[in-house]
This record gives sequence, structure tokens and C-alpha cells, in this order.
Amino acid sequence: MSVIKNFIFVCLFSLCLVSNSFSKDLDILFKNLLSAENYQDAEIIEQSIWESWNIHPEKQSLTNKLANGTQSMNKNNYGTALELFTEVIKEDPKWAEAWNKRATLLFLIGNYSQSLMDIEKVLDLEPRHFGALSGRAQIYLSYNQYEKALEDLKKAKSIYPYIKSGTSIKKIEEIIKELQI
Repeated sequence: MSVIKNFIFVCLFSLCLVSNSFSKDLDILFKNLLSAENYQDAEIIEQSIWESWNIHPEKQSLTNKLANGTQSMNKNNYGTALELFTEVIKEDPKWAEAWNKRATLLFLIGNYSQSLMDIEKVLDLEPRHFGALSGRAQIYLSYNQYEKALEDLKKAKSIYPYIKSGTSIKKIEEIIKELQI
């Protein structure tokens, strides 16, 4: 019996090390993203962050399933993608990127209210998710909720100074100013 307990302890300890390493790597990437000196450097770091987000820290099978769902989504096979993303979420409801992929899919099919709910989950799990913040800003813009969109874009820009959606900040500020006149 003690052999089994020791084996379980070693397995759990190993998983903690993998998760901690994964988390530390992301922390370093975000620090580098914040201090990037130009757009090209920032874009390379952004790509590394996306790669990290798309790899499950413990289960290759979930990484594969998420990748298959993403392929399905990119091929407009939305039903298959929704099924795969939902399965991944059920298997690991603490993986932010699974929620983000489903939020993206729901946005693409026009289900903004459900997409917003999934984005909330993404941001609960990974508050630095600049992609989710930008996506939520797009939904808010479609609802003419300019202040909320502006807030999300500013937050995304504070995490990722060279983010492309940050160029919309001035335009939204102008819209808000015009509406107040």
C-alpha cells in the first residue's frame, strides 16, 4: 500500500513541477512582452505566449484535441469544433485556452452572449489574456458599449504595448467624446 502512495505522491509532485515551470515560463514571456523595444520583438514574444497557451501543461491528449478543434474552426466545421472545445473544457475546466477557443468560436457564429461568458472564464483563469480582452472589446463595440471596449483595449495594451487592437483606442475615445456632445 505504501508503494502505491509513494507512486501517487511522485506523480503529483512531478505534475506540480511541470505546472510551476509552465507558469514561470509564461511569467518571463509576459515580462519580456512588456519590455519589448519594438513591434517585431513583441510579435515574436506574442507568438511564444500563444504557443504556450495552446499546450496543455499536463496532458498531450488535450493539446491534440484543442488543435483538432482549432483546425475544425479554421475550416468552418463549427459543430465539430464546438464539440471538441466543450470536451476539453469538461476534461480540464481550469485550462484558460480551451475556454478562449470556444469563446472565439461562439463569437464567429454570432453567439456573443455565450462568448462573453466564456471570456469571463478565460480572464478569471488568465487575467493577462490579451486576446480575450481584445475579443471582448469587439463584442462590446458591436453592442455600442464604447466605454467597456475602451477599458478592455487599454488593459490589453497595458499587458502588451504593441498589440494591434491598441490602435483602436484613439478612435473609440473620439466616438465617446462625440456621443457626449
